[in-house]
Amino acid sequence: MNAEPRFDPERLMAAAEQRTGHSDWGDPGFRTGLEHLIDSLEREARLSELGRYATGEAMISRLANRLDIIAYRKQRPAVEAQTIRRPLFVLGLPRTGTTILHEVLAQDPDHISPLHWQVMKPVPPPHPDSIDTDPRIAEVEAQLDAFDQISPNFKTIHEMGARLPTECLSILAMYFTSDEWSATYYVPTYRRWCLDHDMHGAYRWHHQVLQHLQVDCARPRWVLKSPLHLPYLQAIFDEYPDASIVWTHREPMTVMASVSSLAQTLRATFNEGIDPKLTAQGEVEHLSQALLRGMRWRDAHPERRHQFIDLGFAEMLRDLPGEGEKMYAHFCFELTAEARRRMENYIRNRPRDKHGVHSYSAAQFGLSEAQHGVVFAPYRERFANFLAGSGTG
Repeated sequence: MNAEPRFDPERLMAAAEQRTGHSDWGDPGFRTGLEHLIDSLEREARLSELGRYATGEAMISRLANRLDIIAYRKQRPAVEAQTIRRPLFVLGLPRTGTTILHEVLAQDPDHISPLHWQVMKPVPPPHPDSIDTDPRIAEVEAQLDAFDQISPNFKTIHEMGARLPTECLSILAMYFTSDEWSATYYVPTYRRWCLDHDMHGAYRWHHQVLQHLQVDCARPRWVLKSPLHLPYLQAIFDEYPDASIVWTHREPMTVMASVSSLAQTLRATFNEGIDPKLTAQGEVEHLSQALLRGMRWRDAHPERRHQFIDLGFAEMLRDLPGEGEKMYAHFCFELTAEARRRMENYIRNRPRDKHGVHSYSAAQFGLSEAQHGVVFAPYRERFANFLAGSGTG
């Protein structure tokens, strides 16, 4: 890699302005994250030639989306007038069932979730008349097909689709404080910075994007998902005081092997010479800290107890409709017959190993209970009832 940095905030922002014809960036707080990300990419990521091209395009694309959303918001006051009521956040360690739970809950006609195509190409906002036929869907599917060509094993770990609900990481990536970047690239310094950064600006942006996406398609409740909401509960509740939180649980050392496999597969697409043991060590350090911060915040705020429910991975595998019903009852949401029918249909048609079996082992990542498991002792003790039977698969 050349000694001189090849990514530059001013050049990337200028490219986004040229692409969109807009120049109002709104809250300048995103700029700090962009600068930290670029510094970490240049010093740590060891990007391949393909990786350098793809990363530059990804940053320009997120910057352009930011400009387009801000411009649209100024042109249409109805966006800012949108109210987000009782959003439901699905969070927990990665690989704990958050994705399938998110997708199943999104089948409820009363729910709205950010779909992948809507976040990747957000302007104009989705409209009910074309929500299944918008030409942007095909454009995003083509991008995902291209990714499948260069990383064919990734979909066995995590399926992506233009019409599937996507993680909030993709929304926060437009503010440049998002684990989407550190999942894709080896940027440990940036990742540590995000963990310690004040996320209030990022979640204000998150709120604005939800307002934008629902302006023509509003429904009673947003259903949102990201494992890495865990350490940012203060910012979430400051932005959404009436939020409801579903926290999913699974044996953490099984999670570490699975998520290390995901990270290694994803980063190998764009980074050169990534050591699997280094990948696993980074996942253990980051995710154990995220867990501790989420647990400490929850313990410090007993007044929010009614806004949380815990679900175990093993129980979700055994009876996902039943666990969903338990969640609805806890939050006093109405579970209609139509919602139940759609959810059960989705589960029947969404086999867990649809694209093949995800094979991995702790040994290939140098993970051991003696070295790494000890950091999860507080979590195991606190949530033992939800971890039983969740150690494999």
